[in-house]
Amino acid sequence: MTDGSLALTEARAKVAGDVIRAIAGDGARLRADQETAVAALCEAAARVLVVQATGWGKSAVYWAATAIRRSEGFGPTLVVSPLLSLMRDQVAAASRAGLRAATLNSNNIDEWSSIEHDLRSGAIDVLLVSPERLANPGFGRRVLDGISGQIGLLVIDEAHAVSDWGHDFRPDYRRVSDVLQRLNPKTPVLATTATANSRVTEDVAKQLGESTLVLRGPLARSSLQLAVVNALSPLDRFAWVVDELPKLPGSGIVYTLTVADAQRLAAVVQEAYGRDVPVAAYTGQLDAGERESLEDALRDNRLKALIATSALGMGYDKPDLGFVVHVGSPPSPVSYYQQVGRAGRGIDHAVVALLPSDADAGVWDYFATATIPVPENVQRLLQALGSYGPDAPATVPGLEAETGLRRTRVELMLKQLAVDGVVDRVEKGWVRTGAEWTFDAEHYDGIVSVRRREADIMRAYTRGDRCLMQLLQESLDDPSAEPCGRCSVCLGHLPEPLVAEPSAETVATITRLLRGEVHVLEPRKMWPGGAFGGRGRIPSELSADAGRIVVFADAPEWREILQGAFNASPPVGDAVEALKSGAVAALSKWRGSWSSRPEVVVPLAAGGHRELTSTVADHIAAVGRLERAELTVDRAAYTDDLSSAEEAKVWRDGLQVDAGAEQSVAGRTVLLLVDSTSSQWPVTVAAAKLRDAGAAAVLPLVLHKRP
Repeated sequence: MTDGSLALTEARAKVAGDVIRAIAGDGARLRADQETAVAALCEAAARVLVVQATGWGKSAVYWAATAIRRSEGFGPTLVVSPLLSLMRDQVAAASRAGLRAATLNSNNIDEWSSIEHDLRSGAIDVLLVSPERLANPGFGRRVLDGISGQIGLLVIDEAHAVSDWGHDFRPDYRRVSDVLQRLNPKTPVLATTATANSRVTEDVAKQLGESTLVLRGPLARSSLQLAVVNALSPLDRFAWVVDELPKLPGSGIVYTLTVADAQRLAAVVQEAYGRDVPVAAYTGQLDAGERESLEDALRDNRLKALIATSALGMGYDKPDLGFVVHVGSPPSPVSYYQQVGRAGRGIDHAVVALLPSDADAGVWDYFATATIPVPENVQRLLQALGSYGPDAPATVPGLEAETGLRRTRVELMLKQLAVDGVVDRVEKGWVRTGAEWTFDAEHYDGIVSVRRREADIMRAYTRGDRCLMQLLQESLDDPSAEPCGRCSVCLGHLPEPLVAEPSAETVATITRLLRGEVHVLEPRKMWPGGAFGGRGRIPSELSADAGRIVVFADAPEWREILQGAFNASPPVGDAVEALKSGAVAALSKWRGSWSSRPEVVVPLAAGGHRELTSTVADHIAAVGRLERAELTVDRAAYTDDLSSAEEAKVWRDGLQVDAGAEQSVAGRTVLLLVDSTSSQWPVTVAAAKLRDAGAAAVLPLVLHKRP
C-alpha cells in the first residue's frame, strides 16, 4: 500500500531538508515518496519497505530519518548492508549528511574497540554491518546485546536478499529476523531494494510485519540505452570487447559469468592495449583491500574498466559510470537489472550492452539449483553434528573432513539450517538445536520453477522479442512498463558506437594469445575423510608436484576443440591435433620449472576418453622420447553426483599400478596425462599410487580442467 497522507512536521522537515541539501546540493528537496517514508519512520514501531529504481535516493530516506531520530534523542541507526564497497560509500555519504557513521568488518579489526566504545557513548549515529557479521555470535554478545534496546532505527539495505524468492538470497540475511525480535518493539524498521518483483515484495513485507507500508515506484531508467549484440561465439565476445572498449563512453564495468573469464579477458585487454586502455580483473577471490583499491581506481577514472564477476554489484556507487557490458547473460532479468543499474546514475546517457551465447545456458542451469539443499547431504551433515555439543561445537573444516562434503557446501547448508532453527551458531562453531529438519520439496520446486521462468525471460531478452527496458520492468512487475524508444529493439539497430561483430584479425590474435596461456594445477593437500575413510594431510612422499593444465574451465578459444575431442566419437582429427600441440606447448613452457625431466608418461582416462588420452600420450612419448606405461582403470562406479569423499574412494578402489608399470616408474619421474577432471581426485589418487609404487615424482598434465 502507499499512504500519501503522511507528512513531516515543520521541525522535522527542516532537519530532513538540511540533510538532503548536504547530500544533493542547494535546491534539492525530498520527493513525495521519500517524505512519506521519512515521516512514517518518525513514528514508533513503523515498518516501511521502499522499492525504487537505482539512483532514486533510497539512502537519503534513512539519512534523513536518522538525523531526525537523533535530534529527538533516539539511539543510533543500525544498517545491515551486504558489501564492503557499499558500506564504504555509505559511510562517506553519511558524513556528507552531517552524521558520524562507522562499520565493523573484517577489514578494520584494529578499530573495533574504539568504534564499540564510541557506539556505547553515543558518539556514533550510524553503525553499518554485514548480514554475516550480524549472524556472528561474538558480535551479538559483544555489541548487539548492548545496543539492541537503544537502536533508534533499523535499516535492511538490498532487502530482496532476505527472500529466498529473490535473485540474491543470502541465508545470513534471514537472521535479521533475530534482530527484529531483540529490538525494542517501538524501533522503526526500513527495508530498501531496487530489485524486487511482486512476489519478493510481498515476502519481505510479510517478514517485516502486517502493517508494513510499501512504497513502490516506476523502475524505468531513462539514462540507459540498452542493446543486445547477438550471434557471437564465446571467443568472438572476447574479441568484441577488445575492439569496442576504447570507443565506449567514459569508464565502466564489463561483467563476466565466471572468475576464470574475468581474469582471462582482463589479461587479453591488457595484452592488446597495455596502459593505453587500463583495465583490471575484479572477483570475489581478491582480498578486501585489493577490491577497495580497484573500486577507487575506477571511481577516479584511473581505469577504463573493471572486468568483474557479480562480486562487483550491489551498492557500488559511481554516478558517472558510462557503460556496462555483459559477456554472457546472467540467469535472471532481476539480477541483470541490478547490475546494469550501476551505470548512468548521475549522467544523462550510458551504454548497456549484452553479449549472450548459447553457452550461457549451462551456467543458468547451475545457478537454478546451486542453493537448493540436497536431502542426503543435509542428513549426512546433521548426523555428523550429532556428536558435538555446546562445550565442544563442530567447526566447518572438521565437518568438511568428516562428511566429505565441500567446504562451501557445508557453510551454505549450515546457514540454511540455522534459518530453519535446526542448528545454531555459537562462538566456537556449530551445534544442533534438537529441532527436526524436513525437506520442503514443494517450496524448493517452486523456487527452481521461478528461476527457470526467469531464464526464459532472459532468452526473450536476448532474442529481442520486445523493448528491452519494458521487458526488464515487466520482470519486476512494474505497472508503468512501456516501450523506451531508445534500445536496440525500439531503434531496430545497434546504437553507436556498438558494432555487430569483431574484426577477424582480432579474433585470430586473441585465439593465439589465449591458447598460449599456462595454467598451474596446484596439488591437493588433504585427504577428504568421509566415505574415503582416511583424512588429514597427504604425506609429501605420496603427493603430486604442481602440474599444468592445457584447457582451463570453459575457455572460449578451445570450445570447438573440446567439442570435437570430447563430444565426438571417434574424436575429430583436427581437434585431437590441436590438443596434441597444446600439450607439447604446455610441456615446453613448463620445462624450466619442473623438479626433474619426465622419463615415462602414464595416461589416465579419468573422463572416460581412452582413445584420445592414449593418442596424446603416444604423441608426447614420441616427441619427448619418453617411455610409456599403463594404469589399470575401472571407473564403472563413477558418477557426476558423487561427493568429494565418494569420488576419491571410487578412484582409490578403481586405479591400480600393475607389475609392469611398477617396473617402469620405479625411481623415475612420471608425467601423468589426464584427459579431464573437475575435482582433481583422479590426479591426486593416481599420483599417490604411482609414488607408492616407487615413482620419484609425478608431474600431472591435465588436458581439460572442468569447472
